[in-house]
Amino acid sequence: MKKIMIFAWLSMCTLNFAQDIPKQNKTQFSKEALTQKLEDENGNKISVQQILDQHKGKILVIDFWAGWCRDCLQALPKAEELEKNNPTIDFVFFSLERSKEKFDSSLERFNMKEKENYWFSEGWKNNFNNYIDLNWIPRYMVIDQQSKIAKYYAINPQDPEIQKTIDRLLK
Repeated sequence: MKKIMIFAWLSMCTLNFAQDIPKQNKTQFSKEALTQKLEDENGNKISVQQILDQHKGKILVIDFWAGWCRDCLQALPKAEELEKNNPTIDFVFFSLERSKEKFDSSLERFNMKEKENYWFSEGWKNNFNNYIDLNWIPRYMVIDQQSKIAKYYAINPQDPEIQKTIDRLLK
């Protein structure tokens, strides 16, 4: 009986905290989402629009992660593999750390300093994350050469749709 109770409790926790698949696949960002500010490693503020502009004309993969997120850390080796297998694709990492100190620490601890990293200093709930229905991490998005959303929702870097989207955009 005790095992059944534990299983039931774990099942309820999983149901309550699992990612909700967005009801709508969006193909472009709202003006509010694009004006959302993030910070780089040096504390400089930059908008999502400015980040996208830096990568315009290229395919971009956005990886949402945090050092406190066990699922994110388990996915890091596969995310690195995806990046290695796609050397012509740009990758940026949006951190959901809870403080600048944690952001800096995670970049160092998980060997992310050589990558392009940004941190949501305003916290999880902000115009960008609200617009893209971000309710759990990790999460991956593929952005096309015109800064439109080509793959809106993936929770694993091994999702075959990520590579299919990249391959389609490369043609």
